[in-house]
Amino acid sequence: MLITPAVSPNGNGEFALCPELLTEEELVIFLRIPHISNSKNYHNVIENLKRMHDLPRIHICGKPLYPIEAVRKWIEEKTTNGR
Repeated sequence: MLITPAVSPNGNGEFALCPELLTEEELVIFLRIPHISNSKNYHNVIENLKRMHDLPRIHICGKPLYPIEAVRKWIEEKTTNGR
């Protein structure tokens, strides 16, 4: 299986490699939440994904971080075929 590095917009019209552990702000960009959600508070969207959809995360120094590969696997598991 070939693993493609994840990239996300860097705000300057370019793309940057995503780190292995994403902060909440990086996760919001990776999941494209500003483009698909009507919510003005993206933190609430992430909280809902954690609570209702078991979004994978790890806490380091009391802060949640999101392992990119676990998030990719979570997306694959949550992907539906035409539903």
